[in-house]
Amino acid sequence: MIRDSLGRELRDLRISVTDRCNFRCSFCMPDGHQYEFFPKEEILTFEEITRVVKVSKSLGVRKVRITGGEPLLRRDIEKLISMISPFVEDVSLTTNGFLLKEKASSLKEAGLKRVTVSFHSLRDEVFSALVGRSVRVAHILEGIEEAIKVGLTPVKVNVCVVKGINDDEILSIAKFFKDMGVVVRFIEFMDVGNLNGWSLDKVVSAQEIVNTIAQHMKIRPIGRSYRGETALRYVYEDDGREFGVIASVTQPFCGDCNRLRLTADGKLLTCLFATDGHDIKKLLRMGASDEELAEFIVEVWQGRKDRYSEERLLLLQKGSVPRKVEMFKVGG
Repeated sequence: MIRDSLGRELRDLRISVTDRCNFRCSFCMPDGHQYEFFPKEEILTFEEITRVVKVSKSLGVRKVRITGGEPLLRRDIEKLISMISPFVEDVSLTTNGFLLKEKASSLKEAGLKRVTVSFHSLRDEVFSALVGRSVRVAHILEGIEEAIKVGLTPVKVNVCVVKGINDDEILSIAKFFKDMGVVVRFIEFMDVGNLNGWSLDKVVSAQEIVNTIAQHMKIRPIGRSYRGETALRYVYEDDGREFGVIASVTQPFCGDCNRLRLTADGKLLTCLFATDGHDIKKLLRMGASDEELAEFIVEVWQGRKDRYSEERLLLLQKGSVPRKVEMFKVGG
């Protein structure tokens, strides 16, 4: 077990396997921009990723989450999951859900435990506007249903709530997925990257979200299930099913953050709002031993002092917000 400069343990590793995506979500990779993607030769191989996972396990990592871009665009992603799943307790994946119906069964067979789907509206026109592509909500729901069928459970959906766009659907989304037996995580709109047009005025607070649901259904808080969990959890009193809110803007949880991120091109990032990374790919391709890789990760983690969400408002007031790595390159 290693700790950073603020005493936070390293527990979770989030791995971006590609910076490419078939959507152009307004809060991540908005349409209308020219994007430069990593050349194929700069992308970590499955063998390189597996080495990082094995070494990270020896340092305390217990969970791995596969992200992107859109991770299901990475060819043979099932192979990577089968390679890393023997080394950690839990391998999960976050996806936009477009390819989930056809992939769910093979992902489960490869050793994937759970899946989280980004899902932001029950209305086709709103959903399509948010993701920058013409998408039928029913198509994404078919993928969620298939994930449930094959046992990638508990299936969760992430709902990014943006004022004036989909905040009028909070209750309907909560009820819909409650009936479906799917756990919803409502997420405050965050200023990840530099392109999403974020402003504090567009943020619907976690407390507002909870209040909206509480006006119509009896709920009670149950807190976080473990230190470092991002969501504040609630249950519906009539059936015990769960939903959560992620309040990175209004109730920052930097003090418990235990996540290290690995980008598709081999950079270690110590924060979702990082401005740069630490190049572990160079060591991998120079033939570094596992011990040398471990020393590098320890050095990166022990030097970590990130707490951007706690400092956000002060930085905004000073007009000194740093330029951050874009979300589709960081991973979720």
